[in-house]
This record gives sequence, C-alpha cells and structure tokens, in this order.
Amino acid sequence: MEENQQSPKPAPAAPPSRRKGMSGFMIASIIVGILIIFSLIYFIPFVAMGAEKEAVIKIPAGATVKTVEDSVAKYLGADYSEKVAKAAKLTKADFSRRHGAYPIEEGMSPAKACHRLMKGAQHPLMLTINGFRSADLLAQRVARRLDFTADSLLNAMSDPATLSEYGLQPGQALALFLDDSYEVYWSASPADIIKKVGDNYKRVWNEERTAKAEKLGLTPVQVMTICSIVDEETNKADEKGKVGRLYINRLNVGMPLQADPTIRFALGDFTIKRVKGEHLNVDSPFNTYRNRGLPPAPIRTTSVATIDSVLDSEPSEYLYMCAKEDFSGYHNFAESYAEHLDNARRYQKELDRLGIE
Repeated sequence: MEENQQSPKPAPAAPPSRRKGMSGFMIASIIVGILIIFSLIYFIPFVAMGAEKEAVIKIPAGATVKTVEDSVAKYLGADYSEKVAKAAKLTKADFSRRHGAYPIEEGMSPAKACHRLMKGAQHPLMLTINGFRSADLLAQRVARRLDFTADSLLNAMSDPATLSEYGLQPGQALALFLDDSYEVYWSASPADIIKKVGDNYKRVWNEERTAKAEKLGLTPVQVMTICSIVDEETNKADEKGKVGRLYINRLNVGMPLQADPTIRFALGDFTIKRVKGEHLNVDSPFNTYRNRGLPPAPIRTTSVATIDSVLDSEPSEYLYMCAKEDFSGYHNFAESYAEHLDNARRYQKELDRLGIE
C-alpha cells in the first residue's frame, strides 16, 4: 500500500518588519516637521504679522526694493519692512514704475502690503488752497505736500503758453488757484496741478459768470483782482459785495483805488496794521495810490463766494470806506469825501487812544 503524500502548504508571508514601518513613519514625520519649521520661518511671518498702525507709503520714481524697505521702515518699523522686502524679493517685485503713495491699513500683513505696493491703487490727498498771498508762498506750500520742488511749480506757473489757455498773462497765475480743496496724487507733476486747478477755473468762469463780468466792464482776471483786494479788506461775507462795488465805482470815475492791501503786498509786509504816508511811496505797479486802475494781477488767491459777491453786488454811489471805530471788522461807507473824513477821524482817534501804530 502506497503511502499517501501531500504537497507541503506554502509558508505565510512574513509581516513587514516593525523596524521598517517605524523608519518610514519617522522619515515622514521629519519631512512634515521640516515643512512646518520652514513655514514658520519663511511664510507665516508674511501673513501672521500685522502693521501696527495705518500708514501711507511713498515710493519715489525709479524705486528699488531697498528704497521701498526704507520707506516702510520709516512708518512701520524695521521688522515689518524687512518682511515686506522679503516678500518683494520672493515675488521678484519691480517698484521702478510705482511712483506714488499707497495706503497700508492697520493689521495688514507684510504679504498683503507688498501686493498693495506692487499693484494697488494710489492714495489721493486733499490739497487745500486758502488765501495764499504770493505765488512763491503757494508754490512752497504745495511742494511740501507733493513730490516736486517749488521752483518746478513756479516755472510751470510762469509758462506763457500754459497761462494763455486760461486767458491769463505772465504774473497772473495766482488767479488760477481758486480757494478750494483739490484731490490730487502725491506723484502729480506741476503740469498735473496746473491742469487740475485750471479745469476748476474754467468751470467757475462759465458763460454766466463771464457775462456778469462783461456787464460790469471787466474780464474774469480783473474781477478776481478786485476780489483779492476785497478779501484783504474784510472777513465779513455780507460786506464783500459792497466793498467790491466801491472799487468798481472808483474805476468807473477814474479815481485811484487807493487800496491799503495793495501797499502791503507791494512792500511784502502783511504785518502793517496802519498804512502811513511813508508807505505810499513804494515804487511798484501794485501801488494803487500812485497808479490808476487795477494792479496787474491778484494780490492773493480768492474764492468762488467772493467772486459771486462782487458779480452780484448791488449798485451804489459809495467811493470811500473806513474801518468802523468799534473794531467790529465792518466799515463805514461814504459817498462824499467830507463824510469820509468824519468817519476816518473817529477811527483814527480810537487807534491813537489804544496806541496802535
């Protein structure tokens, strides 16, 4: 009898070794750990850190990453600016054509700040013109707010071709800058500013106002020259039209304007409270005691409100005025010189009593 022989069963596969499994787990853990550390070092600071306050970052023309880093550091500190610079380098940012001022909100991350500086919209600023008494002073104040020099603006204000577009002559550019607030960009050029204020000038001097000026026998710049004197004479809005009409009356009868503010302008001394005989000899086309007619240009910037007060002023026969002796800021008006002398004596008596020179 043959012996019954069976084929042996194959041995079960050996389970993976514990050591091999542990090695794979450890490698994966190390990789994850490295990624976490890398993120903590390089990425999280770009998104977790926030600007400590709101700031407007100014980027000059042709700026580099270093230029931007220095500008950010000035307002938001070196640590924050360093992160912005790193983000800029990682993204290969080019700031050379980003001339302008850009807002960074409080809490904004360096990564978002970098994006804003690379691609965001500029932050406009409000440029306020209010009672500037000379083109030099106006240019200095405007240049402090924007990225150009006062001389460059003065040169633009002196360009005959530019001025002729608005019906103005050299020396009359102050007329363009009506007292108002203008929204502009820090990167604006002098030509941009001239166009901004010039567009407003054209809107103000529309057909209706120009027709009113012509009815008075005046051009727009002549009206504004009168208004500039009026603004120096009185702060009282309800009196400006009456003062303006008085000067128009003097022009119409061929009488010198004899406006004290023009003497202060000619002398360049606006601290003079009491214009005296010694002041009246100044050799200047703005001396309206020696020269008949209007001075060649406004003596300060003026407002639409004053323009309308003069254009809409009630006709009168007044030729003289004198500050009221109560120092209220208002004036006594007179048609005759004799009446004016009475008003002037009362005022001068009060000046003497108070010791005002």
